[in-house]
Amino acid sequence: MKAVVLFLFLIFWFCGFAQMDCILGVGGRDNETITKVFELTEEQQENLRNWSAELKIRNDFLKDKATYLMKKNKESPPEVLITVSKQYATILDSMKQNVGMIDKRLLRSFNNTQYERYLKLCGQLSLRPIHINRSVDEN
Repeated sequence: MKAVVLFLFLIFWFCGFAQMDCILGVGGRDNETITKVFELTEEQQENLRNWSAELKIRNDFLKDKATYLMKKNKESPPEVLITVSKQYATILDSMKQNVGMIDKRLLRSFNNTQYERYLKLCGQLSLRPIHINRSVDEN
């Protein structure tokens, strides 16, 4: 019985740490939805457009780099492909970091009501919200 309880505890503990981040999706198809749901001001909407364009430029560069990496190594031996897969994973991690950075910028521009709405939506979706230091302005 103790083993079953311990097993269940470990499963629930792991699931708590495996919870996904509650990203906004800036730069994707959701910009209009973000604007409506959070009732963005004109200034916030302008920032959203600019940050979306910045994210596209950053990630397009990384996509090109990943495409080149794959094309250059498509007939490489398995030993080389292992190294290539690590490089590819690093590129994907960089893209994810870019998304997080831009989402944080937008979240910092939120007023208290908008940020509370974000926290509530994340909670309803059982996603881990991105916590921000509201005293720092990255703009």
